[in-house]
Amino acid sequence: MDAAARATAYLHQIRQRRVFPSDDAIQALEQLVEPLPEAPSDPQAVLELLDRVASPATVANAGGRYFGFVNGGTLPASLAASWLAAAWAQNMGLRVLSPAAALLEDIALDWIGDLLHLPEGCGGGVVTGATVANFCCLAAARHALLEKAGWDVENAGLFHAPELKVVVGGEVHISLIKALGMLGLGRQRVHRVPVDGQGRMKASELPSLDDRTILCLQAGNVNTGAFDPADGICDKARASGAWVHVDGAFGLWAAASPRYRHLTEGFSGASSWAVDAHKWLNVGYDCGIAMVRDPGALRAAMTFSAPYVVTSEKRDPSQYTPEMSRRARGVELWAALRSLGRQGFAELIDRTCDHARHFAEALASHGFRILNDVVINQVLVSFGDPAFTRAVIDALQRDGTCWCGGTVWQGHTAMRISVSSWVTSSEDVDKSVAAILRAVKSIR
Repeated sequence: MDAAARATAYLHQIRQRRVFPSDDAIQALEQLVEPLPEAPSDPQAVLELLDRVASPATVANAGGRYFGFVNGGTLPASLAASWLAAAWAQNMGLRVLSPAAALLEDIALDWIGDLLHLPEGCGGGVVTGATVANFCCLAAARHALLEKAGWDVENAGLFHAPELKVVVGGEVHISLIKALGMLGLGRQRVHRVPVDGQGRMKASELPSLDDRTILCLQAGNVNTGAFDPADGICDKARASGAWVHVDGAFGLWAAASPRYRHLTEGFSGASSWAVDAHKWLNVGYDCGIAMVRDPGALRAAMTFSAPYVVTSEKRDPSQYTPEMSRRARGVELWAALRSLGRQGFAELIDRTCDHARHFAEALASHGFRILNDVVINQVLVSFGDPAFTRAVIDALQRDGTCWCGGTVWQGHTAMRISVSSWVTSSEDVDKSVAAILRAVKSIR
């Protein structure tokens, strides 16, 4: 009860506090640095210390004015489900370990396939985020293409294996490149396709594709929110035997909105898809989803066996993800989807996109340059030369009203504003715009 009361108080106070913690709050964390106690501590005293010292030094991601790194908040139903799931202490490795949690995950994956308009028969796994989701999907691609070439990569490894070609856009996200490195496919062995002025892959610049090719498309550029032109590419690529993977960490969720669904046309023709639930869906950290058109390829890449393992005729979660033992994050995922429903999620997407346009229009009206077409929830703004723009970002972050990060995109230094939280209101946007204008004035 004390933990629930403290958590509730934290959320009730979050709109009145700084978004990024003060220097004093960060310095106070040193109180936690001590040798491991020799004797047990009272659990209530441990909780009191944690709340008193650590809570003030957290970033207010659960509030409505955090616009950095495409971070979502946590929906109330998802938060409550997380508390309940933690009390359940379920291990999601095998179905026999938690029939309830396994079924909730199955249902959530089916709902996600429906929301994203993916083909019937898709399957997947619930992982920590888009990095691991990309890893899983690319592992399935590696398995499928090498199996067609007569190579068992899971048992024989990559030594002397047939060579695979990986094609990515010029502004591919670093999480996908990291996944390629972990899979032994190489971070620098990729063929980078030139992009246009919004960061979209130029379809006319694609190299030849064949049945030894993994083509990676992007749904939602991390800077501009732009979408690669999947319509026409996917069918052509798959006809050549290539595997098409979509890194849709946040942008692919636009498929759930009737207003923005047109941006995702063609992506359903891919072979696999990676999304983050802890971004636009606002499931608490951490939660990502890997979806594959042929679930058998994902299972083959991730499967294991041992004499003591009790498997089910139904889906065993750990046969589709790198982890064997893991927490039941699918419970929070189910709760978020169940609480929003189709209409609620579409409204969340539409509302945050409206807020992004509000940011862009307000800042443009004051003479600042918006660098991107604001197609969804991402805004890039320049305040002048690079040094001045960086100074504005630094002043804004020190102000504490909101938090926006910086980036360098196509040679331009910019503030990046990502509106992803269900909590964000028009009032939050107005307060944040006012804080940005104060930051500009303070630098001038």
